[in-house]
Amino acid sequence: MRHGKVTGLGAVAYGCIGVLVAGCGGAVPTPAPASEAAVEAALFERARDLHARVLTIDTHDDIPLDFATSEVDPGVRGDRQVDLPKMEEGGLDAGFFIVYVGQTERTPENYARAQADAMTKFRAIHQMADTLYPDRIEIAYTADDFERIAADGKLVAAIGIENGYVIGTDLSLLETYFRLGARYLGLAHNGHNDIADSAGPREDLGDAPTEHDGVSPFGEEVIAELNRLGIMVDVSHVSKAAMLDAVRLSQAPVIASHSSTRALVDHPRNLDDEQLLALRDNGGVMQTVALGSFISSTAAARADAVRRLRTDVRLSPRGGSGQADLPAPRRAEYDRRMANIDREWPPADVATFVDHIDYVVQLIGIDHVGISSDFDGGGGISGWNDASETVNVTVELLRRGYTDEEVAKIWGGNLLRVLREVERVAASSG
Repeated sequence: MRHGKVTGLGAVAYGCIGVLVAGCGGAVPTPAPASEAAVEAALFERARDLHARVLTIDTHDDIPLDFATSEVDPGVRGDRQVDLPKMEEGGLDAGFFIVYVGQTERTPENYARAQADAMTKFRAIHQMADTLYPDRIEIAYTADDFERIAADGKLVAAIGIENGYVIGTDLSLLETYFRLGARYLGLAHNGHNDIADSAGPREDLGDAPTEHDGVSPFGEEVIAELNRLGIMVDVSHVSKAAMLDAVRLSQAPVIASHSSTRALVDHPRNLDDEQLLALRDNGGVMQTVALGSFISSTAAARADAVRRLRTDVRLSPRGGSGQADLPAPRRAEYDRRMANIDREWPPADVATFVDHIDYVVQLIGIDHVGISSDFDGGGGISGWNDASETVNVTVELLRRGYTDEEVAKIWGGNLLRVLREVERVAASSG
């Protein structure tokens, strides 16, 4: 097994190309390098073939509150990064659609609002799969469901919860959410909550650097209940102490649903080597995330430069389009400065993303790494900027020497192994 960046074309074509030596009508064939385009085309075709044979799972796709309405119709190819047409085009079999509610001040009114918003998103996912497009996508409740639904030729929808704030302090809500299809729960998001400390404390909410020194006593009850029900414990977004507490407390393997490696990019949302080794010992999996600032040390500087440029040429600093409509002088300035930005801060791309997969494989093994995009929640990189480009990730994995079996593990096999073990632990708990 050879992993890591590969140079050279890696293939040769043979034929009579005018080398004047004996044979072949006065010349013998000598090896000639295949064109780069031909090699890439062959690699792409191999990746497409592999996508037809393995289950590809993205564990983090955000949705808005008006998802599965006329405003945001997932069955129509639109401007969002994930919809059913883009999944079909890119060979993405399954996505975890996310019930996310941001952290706010912990008051009875805000708990109620968070729970209402969570229910709105649960209903939206069911509306998509059960009412609008039941012939195209179906909700998976078990690991076996993923495989059955895909074998039936449909896309797979799964449900993850981002931020345990949606239960407030009511443990019984976990069973409600489980029955609605939730199969992982992120203990915290940006800002501490009643369950665990966050990797990103919120000063605007009065957060100190730590509140519980990891997982709170209530959080210990939450993890036990997740194990009992069969919901995966998700440690993305929590502090290092909380993550290490979670792997110690959980009777089943845990996941990091959308995180990358801190050794390559020193971001508080990434996992360091101690955490990765603990994850391995727990039997868990890190779902490497395709979000620029988590996988590239220059992504933040690039984003700042692009925002300044867009402001200077009178475009929305947050938007990614509109330059085509600029007057000629401002368009010329935009193109010139954008070229300089690309040279100084190259965009995070699929190769950068797979560097993080390589690192995890080399440190803790092929069985503990997976893939997530964080599409429509900030994710997206050059080459994998929406679900229609999913095959490009497989192309890069194959380019680096991963076998078909290894690619299958990374794209979904490892995640389903964890889910099956979580189901086993739940069944054995009575």
